[in-house]
Amino acid sequence: MKISDELLNKYNVPVPRYTSYPPANHFSESLTSDDFAEMLENSNTREPQNIALYIHIPFCEKICFYCGCNACSIGNGNLVVPYMEAISKEIELVSKFIDKKRLVSQIHYGGGTPNSIDVSFIRKLNEYLFSEFSFIDEPEIAIECNPAYIDFKYIDNLIQAGFNRISLGIQDFDKNILDKVNRAPSAIPPDELFRYIKSADRKIGVNFDFIYGLPGQSVSSFSRTMQMAADIRPDRLVTFSYAHVPWIKKHQLILEKRGLPTAGDKTKMFLSAYDLMEKSGYQPVGLDHFVLPSDDLYKSLNEGTLHRNFQGYCTRRTTGQVYAFGVTAISQLDEGYSQNHKEIKDYISDISSGKLPVERGYRLSQNQIIVRKVITDLMCNKTVSFSTVANYMGITPAKVESAVRLERDSLDDLMADGLISYHSDTIDVTETGSFFIRNIAASLDREYIEKAQTYSKPV
Repeated sequence: MKISDELLNKYNVPVPRYTSYPPANHFSESLTSDDFAEMLENSNTREPQNIALYIHIPFCEKICFYCGCNACSIGNGNLVVPYMEAISKEIELVSKFIDKKRLVSQIHYGGGTPNSIDVSFIRKLNEYLFSEFSFIDEPEIAIECNPAYIDFKYIDNLIQAGFNRISLGIQDFDKNILDKVNRAPSAIPPDELFRYIKSADRKIGVNFDFIYGLPGQSVSSFSRTMQMAADIRPDRLVTFSYAHVPWIKKHQLILEKRGLPTAGDKTKMFLSAYDLMEKSGYQPVGLDHFVLPSDDLYKSLNEGTLHRNFQGYCTRRTTGQVYAFGVTAISQLDEGYSQNHKEIKDYISDISSGKLPVERGYRLSQNQIIVRKVITDLMCNKTVSFSTVANYMGITPAKVESAVRLERDSLDDLMADGLISYHSDTIDVTETGSFFIRNIAASLDREYIEKAQTYSKPV
């Protein structure tokens, strides 16, 4: 893939990531616990009917300087027990509103660093979830892990606890680069870790996660890292663009002093990795995933049924409304979003008093629900048909077109730049356009306002 400097300069402007619609900066503290309770009850009659559960473990052994997640130092570990007890109580509170005839299709542990805590806490929580809910056949049970703090015994315990997908946040194979961003390297060589997870015919999916745009990285160094990763052959390789938002995450200012790559260099890193992945037999999926052709995500992409939430890409089979637990966790229901308290003490206090720990959220209008469907289809499957969206939602194509910002000049501009094709009522994203898909989505969003202090740049 080739990206000209002209296109890069034109489209490298702040735009939402669209992991939700509207984006999280629209959330308001006016959403109350009572509002969320009503949304929970309403979710039982909305689509998708499946349930996805997200567990947020905020603790980390140390904070990486690039981190944009909601994380905190584990310190002496004295908060782990009360925190995990609070999560169990929160699940109990929320589950009272959920129709137990509905099935769970996905559990995802994120953070923070979920494997920063003793695996016994995770095993106990999974056992509780398995007893509290009913599940589809072969649900996805996934966990994000920092390989610096994991060993074979921990892996065994995760598998015994029911996990069938493990994401390893490697970020880079170059120790010098990891040192610059305050991250420890994998305790066990990643190739050995991968082979162990896959041993004994275990049907465990393995992701390797990387970040490009860090201090010390170059096109050649990142290409070496991605070639090493491709040679190991994990099921999925994920290349996240470093999002520099020091106005939100102050610790990222440290990286400015250590020298961040230019937007042009970041683009070259991604494009080099893109070409390398394709030559190595991986298929591009969505914004940042590369998967083996046998992967369910690739099959879903070809069928036009790929989906996406805050936790990443998933198949239509494992898609569900997301019920999230823990500090800062965001529930993604058909009707809207609810985010928990950011401070652990506030979160535990509300849970202890039997109150849903809502800090802020958002309830979607009917127009926003339409736009969300359009943008989700576009972001996931690189195509959107207004008539197909209309049929799915039981409305007219004209209603869909009036909900989005469908401006002919904007579409013509995107087509002239080779980012999309537009015919009848369908927008198709080109290979080049996939690199700027956030910009394409923003062009259809009536509520998008370019705010340099709110959104990160695509590159």
